[in-house]
Amino acid sequence: MRSEDMPTVTPVGRGTHEDGPLAVEVPPAPRTRSAGLVLVGVALVLTAVNLRPAITSLGALLEEVRTGLGMSGTVAGLLTSVPTLCFAVFGITAPRLARRHGPAAVVCAGMAAVAVGLAVRPFVGGTVGLLVGSALALMGIAVSNVLMPVIVKRWFPDRVGTMTGLYSMALAVGTSTAAAVTVPLTDALGGNWRSGLAVWAALAALAVVPWLLVVARSRTASSAPTAPPAARDAATGEALRITRSRTAWALAAFFGLQSTAAYITMGWMPQIFRDAGVPADTAGLLLAVTMVMGVPLAFVIPRVATRLPRQGPIVLVLGLSGLAGYAGLYLAPAAGAWAWALLLGVANCAFPLALTMVGMRAGTAAGVVKLSAFAQSTGYLLSIPGPILVGVLYQHSGGWGLPIALMAALLVPQVAAGVLAGRNRTVEAEWAARG
Repeated sequence: MRSEDMPTVTPVGRGTHEDGPLAVEVPPAPRTRSAGLVLVGVALVLTAVNLRPAITSLGALLEEVRTGLGMSGTVAGLLTSVPTLCFAVFGITAPRLARRHGPAAVVCAGMAAVAVGLAVRPFVGGTVGLLVGSALALMGIAVSNVLMPVIVKRWFPDRVGTMTGLYSMALAVGTSTAAAVTVPLTDALGGNWRSGLAVWAALAALAVVPWLLVVARSRTASSAPTAPPAARDAATGEALRITRSRTAWALAAFFGLQSTAAYITMGWMPQIFRDAGVPADTAGLLLAVTMVMGVPLAFVIPRVATRLPRQGPIVLVLGLSGLAGYAGLYLAPAAGAWAWALLLGVANCAFPLALTMVGMRAGTAAGVVKLSAFAQSTGYLLSIPGPILVGVLYQHSGGWGLPIALMAALLVPQVAAGVLAGRNRTVEAEWAARG
């Protein structure tokens, strides 16, 4: 483990941070100039903005891509399932890479992979090239997904809620912006879908620059000695068996179920409204409203979460919002469409809450890496069948009654898992208690 990128922190019981009471008190990293922290903050935000355009830009142009490449419906369906599969498979490699190279260097390489993948996928090898290029970009996104909470914990230990909220908000902005502007941007570039997809590589390349500077600064400071207590803390984190933690499993279940709900919403909500008689353009706008709700709330919710010793109340509020939204979709989808879109937008903010809890439920840098990788990889695996099952139920039942009932039913275990994950404890404490 590189000491400059992965300094360890010592859990000393419950303390009070400037963002509120946390499960552990984490001493800050060695003094860093404010300019260095600003640089890390800029890198963090630029990375977050790039974590979803690879997916939403392709979704916006999927019909043009299918026609241009002669892609079958089956292959197109496979393409839409690649993101969650890549997040699960490649995300689990992040801890090993971070131990060897440091999280900042890995995120830097991840953004470079995103830039290269997005640049080449429209132009190389037809459908196969598109899949390979997408997989390369998603590989970079997967490891960056896992290491973002680690970056926050390492450089901003007393601002976990604020910085998690900031990058969650940036992620929401990147997601909605790519979905909204890819088609008009493609038209402005002459209507060529290849150019419309490739242009997002420039934004990813921009994110590489500050990380190169962060890594260079870290290596310059790497000659500082490491204190023995930090070394002992590192050993604790490395010895941790994350799969033996009930909190880790609860957080993985919560992450997976909220991901299921989010992907179902993104994939199927416009069709629900259209089948209820809502015009197609209005249905798309309703989805945009749902996604935009995540921009302000993604900043607010993590800050509130870190002020509470337990996050169960927030989980409950988000779950009740989702249940109300699904009930509205079932009973009066067209009449109250705007209200249901707003409620489901609130419910989808379980994602930034899950990311915040990753940072709060581990007290060492190594523990955060392991917990983030386990919760996200396991969670994304759990989320794969949900959108597919909704489509099957819709096709065989001929309506949205059963699919909406399934969506609502999945919120019950999501809330239960979130309440368990939100208890005031750490995975290291659980590990120590097991002997």
